Amino acid sequence: MMLGQGTGILGLLPLLFILILSCSAEAQKSAVLINCGAKGSANVDGREWASDTAPGNNMTLSSPPGIGVSTNVFNGDPAYEQLYKNARIFSDSLNYTFQGLKGDYFLRLHFYPLVADGYNVNESYFSVEANGFKLVSEMNVPGEISDKNLNLVQHGANSSYFYLLKEYFFSVDSDVIVVSFVPSKGSFGFVSAIEVILVGNKLFSDSVLRVGVNGGDGSVNLSKRGIETMYRLNVGGSSIKPSQDSFLWRTWGMDTSYMINADAGKEIANGTNVTYANSNDTAVAPLEVYETARILTNAEVIDKRFNMSWKLEIDPNFEYLIRLHFCELEYDKPNQRVFRIFINNKTATDNFDIYVRAGGMNKAYHEDFFDSVKSYTIWIQLGPDPTTGSAGTDALLNGLEIFKLSRNGNLAFVQTYSNIKVKSSSRSLVLWVGIGACVTSIAILGAICMMVRRFCKKKGDLNDTKKSPPGWRPLFYGSVLNSKANPKGSTSYHYQNGQYGITRSGRRFTLAEIRAATQNFDESLLIGVGGFGKVYQGKIDESTLVAIKRANPQSQQGLMEFETEIEMLSKLRHRHLVSLIGFCDEQNEMILIYEYMAKGTLRSHLFGCDLPPLSWKHRLEICIGAARGLHYLHTGSDRGIIHRDVKTTNILLDEDFVAKVADFGLSKAGPSLEQTHVSTAVKGSFGYLDPEYFRRQQLTEKSDVYSFGVVLFEVVCARAVINPTLPKDQINLAEWAMRWQRERSLERIIDPSLRENYSTESLIRFGEIAEKCLADEGKSRPTMGEVLWHLEYVLQLHDAWLRSNAKDDSVAAIQGLKNSAIDEGESDGIIDAENLDTGVEMKTSTDGGSVLGTGSMLASGVDAFSQMVDQRGR
Repeated sequence: MMLGQGTGILGLLPLLFILILSCSAEAQKSAVLINCGAKGSANVDGREWASDTAPGNNMTLSSPPGIGVSTNVFNGDPAYEQLYKNARIFSDSLNYTFQGLKGDYFLRLHFYPLVADGYNVNESYFSVEANGFKLVSEMNVPGEISDKNLNLVQHGANSSYFYLLKEYFFSVDSDVIVVSFVPSKGSFGFVSAIEVILVGNKLFSDSVLRVGVNGGDGSVNLSKRGIETMYRLNVGGSSIKPSQDSFLWRTWGMDTSYMINADAGKEIANGTNVTYANSNDTAVAPLEVYETARILTNAEVIDKRFNMSWKLEIDPNFEYLIRLHFCELEYDKPNQRVFRIFINNKTATDNFDIYVRAGGMNKAYHEDFFDSVKSYTIWIQLGPDPTTGSAGTDALLNGLEIFKLSRNGNLAFVQTYSNIKVKSSSRSLVLWVGIGACVTSIAILGAICMMVRRFCKKKGDLNDTKKSPPGWRPLFYGSVLNSKANPKGSTSYHYQNGQYGITRSGRRFTLAEIRAATQNFDESLLIGVGGFGKVYQGKIDESTLVAIKRANPQSQQGLMEFETEIEMLSKLRHRHLVSLIGFCDEQNEMILIYEYMAKGTLRSHLFGCDLPPLSWKHRLEICIGAARGLHYLHTGSDRGIIHRDVKTTNILLDEDFVAKVADFGLSKAGPSLEQTHVSTAVKGSFGYLDPEYFRRQQLTEKSDVYSFGVVLFEVVCARAVINPTLPKDQINLAEWAMRWQRERSLERIIDPSLRENYSTESLIRFGEIAEKCLADEGKSRPTMGEVLWHLEYVLQLHDAWLRSNAKDDSVAAIQGLKNSAIDEGESDGIIDAENLDTGVEMKTSTDGGSVLGTGSMLASGVDAFSQMVDQRGR
């Protein structure tokens, strides 16, 4: 009986295989693939692409057809050369007319910014329409390239060559599809390839639930709406190539670069027995999407405020369809994984059980949500549902797609770029110069002439920028622009999206110099690995030791962090900040050269390495040094600088154990005087991240203070901030240490190597500082200047204890220190150290203003602190 069943199943396999092949063949048959500007057909990715001038391909090119161009120099992936070495270029309107059937269609447009004789497509501006839908307006391909997954595709894992894709879905009521390209006045347009595919299975429901609507009619009708693909991500897995998605040949990118904190979710996989929950969903996504997923790292111990979070940049003031793909890969019963879904900080659904909704384990299933978004970003968050009681509160996601919906037939979003603003301001300047020359005196005319000279120089710079070398390509996934600037000195660069300019300064090293300094990146010289890449010990100028940080092309960090690091360290100099010596940006490399820190990271001296343990005094001195560096960051410039990634691996030690803060790739300028915070994406390291910053996406200097408070507890306990191998109440160091600190029993969890080798009173004060740093609200935390003041006082307490032990006169020594502080405080009109606990009476200055408040200083907030701390940078 069992053998018969097995034989029957085996007999069905060939039929299933034939069915899959026939579906794929049907999809190919209903597709029109056009290689624009080519003289003949081309086979690319296993598909046949016809020339747009070839007869009999259900396509007609308007007259005049523009010109087909090709280039003898192709800088892309050789596999795509036949498709992207050609393009159709037009200076007048151009129409492609496709003969088809009524139904839903998928349109994909390919743009590769090649350079042909007489044409630099980087300088083209044009619009595209299709069957009454306006798809793009005033599009400039280099300007359009951004972090949107589908709008920028990389040729291979290690390639620095790119092409731009635009994908759309729309319904056709007639048997004709017309795709129109319209160049801007005085400009031209181009297109490399076009795909038009009839979608047999319906990919989108007519009605979708609106996010945040409870009860009533919360559904939205999507029929007759145009749809543009913004993102398509394979969550928890590797990228999926078009050839693996045989129905629509879609690219599914990795999700890691869009996660706020990749450590919040771990990857899982199950490549067997996955099937579709609904047989009509075979075209929705390939099964490879459902065979991998991301789940919460540890749902039982992570703070319920923390979720798996993805942040994606979008076009503002449009409506969006958010499609989430699910497949339960681990649990075979209901109520074992129940969670909430949040979209843009609104509850999309709660009590979400994949097993129940999909109808079992290993069932591929998707859920659609609708939301109207006014901002430039969209947030997707999955996290525990505390209402589930004893049920599992884990979360899981397999795939994520974001679609933009047309508004009155419009899908176009016009981005204003800085190069357009420069032209406008230049014309304005010419006008004012002309007016001034007519109405001012001879003396003022001389000044105007100087202004004209400066203007002409700027204009010349702009023209030079226009004539950028043909090898220019945008940055993505860690690649860097090729540069031909003067290698001997500083130079100025514009960031690739044209939104702002960044100036690099410092010594530029050649790649040959870097290879010589590191013996061609010899692994024996490797001294560290971080999120940016590997760090090598090197030797420059024959004798100077340096640390050389080389970007990993697969890193989540890229040009932005590279430029930020150079920009920040170029204008910052402080004894407790790591000095930047120079950089190298040749041949798609991003390399930073720093002063060498002989003792490595603070973390390596606390745990995980076979290094002698630090004494309590050394730990205090290191904390004080780091606090001085951060205090200088916060106060050393008009707006201050927020580090945003304070942790023990970013506190380095030189040969004398002097602490220096490092790694400024995530740093941000602080708020202006009229602002209280900086609104920005949440970035940082898991375990150190300020929960208020995470919730509100509002960055302040107090976010650094929170992270530094975690560092203080890490210093005293000598353990990792997140350790999943420990019991669940000990995994998160900040939560665990705060429980002991609130009980005033921090000594119970102190590093065993410090036993009986520290001043008890200094530890008590130290714990109070750390506790205050970890206050839930930023306004309740001290400034770094205040933290620094108290750490210095803790060190004085410990020094007095050491001296008293040597003299066997502990009480007298510490009391003498306190009396000295009281005398100095009274003479300077500031509070004494002893009154941190006892409180002081209100004093009134001669102008009637209050000098000090009453109560405990550590408990009364930061206002009283500011009266006794020198807020200037040290």
